[in-house]
Amino acid sequence: MEKKAIIQVKNLVARYGEDLILDNISFDVFEGEILVIMGVSGCGKTTLMRHMLGMDSPFSGKVFIDGDDITSCDDDTFHAALRKTGVLFQGSALFGSMTIAENVALPIAEYSNLPKNTITDFVRMKLCIVGLAGYEDYLPSKISGGMKKRAGFARALALSPKIVFLDEPTGGLDPIISAEIDELILHINKSIGTTIVIITHELESIFGVAQRVIMLDKSTKGIIAEGDPRFLKDHSQNPFVRQFFNRMANSEAKNRI
Repeated sequence: MEKKAIIQVKNLVARYGEDLILDNISFDVFEGEILVIMGVSGCGKTTLMRHMLGMDSPFSGKVFIDGDDITSCDDDTFHAALRKTGVLFQGSALFGSMTIAENVALPIAEYSNLPKNTITDFVRMKLCIVGLAGYEDYLPSKISGGMKKRAGFARALALSPKIVFLDEPTGGLDPIISAEIDELILHINKSIGTTIVIITHELESIFGVAQRVIMLDKSTKGIIAEGDPRFLKDHSQNPFVRQFFNRMANSEAKNRI
């Protein structure tokens, strides 16, 4: 059975002023998969995510979400497409003055007409999914970094989206908490079938959760590898890709970084 492409990026060129960030990027994200967008710092990972979410407009090229071209559609189609996505931003981006429950409830209240008691039930369910049952009334300042990531994940899942974007979901966490977040990602993907796009350079997480990766290159501004990271680690035809996956430093790698 042929896989359905739920996101399509076609010939995307991204610029900030005169600076070319991404040059002619094309790839698909398939329904129900975990795709990791990876590469060294400054290669354009977050820029690509912002364009895939419609937060930035490309210099040229197109992005389709579930068949809708979000680069040229009308406002109603654009917002309908974005409602199919959820985002865990780097640092979680929780509102400090709001409780965990209020943070998760925010998108539900904004984009639905559900009564307050139903929203409360939805919030409890989402927090239970990410392992935060009982923390509804906590402020973000009163929970750990790993719990903030879980709360941000719950908010990303609030509208039961088809696609979730995770920007550095294990960044800044210790190895044990990182492994727990990786397990949560796998659980969400397997139990709900959510398509998950992850932005990261954390190798342990990449090998732990990624079904497929695309690797961006800072110098060429394009994709230099695509596929199963376990295969690319030993069999990529690009020496730099093998060096990255095997954490091998040499003059070529240092020049690229």
